[in-house]
Amino acid sequence: MADSAKLTDQEGKYLLDVARRTIQEELFEDKAAARGDEQASPKFSERRGTFVTLTINGNLRGCIGHIIPQETLLQGIKENAINAAFKDPRFNPLSQKEWKDVKVEISILTDPRPLEYSDGDDLLKKIRPNIDGVIIKKGYYQATFLPQVWEQLPDKKEFFTHLCLKAGMDGNEWKKGRLEVYTYQVQAFEEH
Repeated sequence: MADSAKLTDQEGKYLLDVARRTIQEELFEDKAAARGDEQASPKFSERRGTFVTLTINGNLRGCIGHIIPQETLLQGIKENAINAAFKDPRFNPLSQKEWKDVKVEISILTDPRPLEYSDGDDLLKKIRPNIDGVIIKKGYYQATFLPQVWEQLPDKKEFFTHLCLKAGMDGNEWKKGRLEVYTYQVQAFEEH
C-alpha cells in the first residue's frame, strides 16, 4: 500500500472507535455512543474498500465488508460494523451479553489487481502469504480471504482449497488454472 494511502495510527484508532460506537448504538439504542464529532481527515471521504471483523476470545464472530469501494471510508466502516455484528449469515445477531467480550478489527483495502498465472503451481509461486488478500472468481462463484486469514491457513495449498470451498466450488478447482484471481493488500487496525 502506498504511503500516501496509508492511515496514521491516530486515524486507524479513530475508525476503530467509530466501528465500536456504531455497533454499541445499535445494540443498546444508545444515541450518545454515536457522538457526531466526526474527526476531520480527508482520507475519511475517500472511496475505499473496507471490512469489519469481530472476534470473541480469538474466534470469528462476524466479518463483512466491501472489496470494491461502495461508499466513503467512514461510511464503509459504519455500514460494515453493523453488518458484521448483525447481518453475517454465518452467525446469529450479536447479543448485548456478548458485547463485553467482542474485539473489533477494521481493514482498509487497496484496489484489487488481476493476477496472471498459468496453473496451480504458478499461482502458488506468485501469491505472497501474509501480504496478499485473494479474490477468486469462476462464473457465478466468488470468494475472498483477507490477508489475515493466512494466520489460520499458512499453507498455500490449504489456503486455496478453503477459499474454493468458501466460494462453493470443488476444493481442488484452484489447481486447474481456470480461476480469475485478484490480489489486494490491507492496512488493519485492531483492538487489544
